[in-house]
Amino acid sequence: MFPLYDENPTRTTPYFTYGIIGMNVLVFLHEVSLSNAQLNLFLSQYAVIPRELTTNLNVEWTTLFTSQFLHGGWWHLISNMVFLWVFGNNIEERLGHFKYLIFYLVCGALAALCQWFIGMYSTIPSLGASGAISGVLGAYLIRFPQARVKTLLFLGFFVTTISVPALVIIGIFFIQNVISGLVSLQAAANMSIETGGVAYWAHIGGFVFGVILSPVFGLFRRD
Repeated sequence: MFPLYDENPTRTTPYFTYGIIGMNVLVFLHEVSLSNAQLNLFLSQYAVIPRELTTNLNVEWTTLFTSQFLHGGWWHLISNMVFLWVFGNNIEERLGHFKYLIFYLVCGALAALCQWFIGMYSTIPSLGASGAISGVLGAYLIRFPQARVKTLLFLGFFVTTISVPALVIIGIFFIQNVISGLVSLQAAANMSIETGGVAYWAHIGGFVFGVILSPVFGLFRRD
């Protein structure tokens, strides 16, 4: 299943959601224009590298925010931006534009810290908007539990669209990440070498902080 759009209309234009999507696309286009050496240098400067954050927090803390606009490939970028496109608009409307931006960035930074906590001396860069978007998903789940999302459904070579409760899509996302996160911890415990992969604990942390922080930011305010 791949979400297309939510069926809960908004009355305001989600300027910051569009702006965040645009900025992510521009940064990624810059990434793909770089040589391998230039890209490695770029990521070392702007992605979260846990060991660097651990040993030099007073300088590296900015990467908790800059890393949210970096992506490791086209699919990484497209999947993140689609989820933000589908679920960000209603949350931006409920929180208000500027509080939404702060909420988004704070969730992303806290999500990155969750992943950092799992491997404080890892040298593998952590990057992507997934943690911040997970915070948006957490907020969406508790604010619009009955909302439905128009979704692409792939059945072999046959493709159709169906309306699916947002609870199902977000629930599957969260459960998959919890299971994968636990598996990654077990794998790391059984290996003496550093392993890379998806930052599952950033996803989980972002989601949990989204649930916790969104009411504080005014998610349930009256119109």
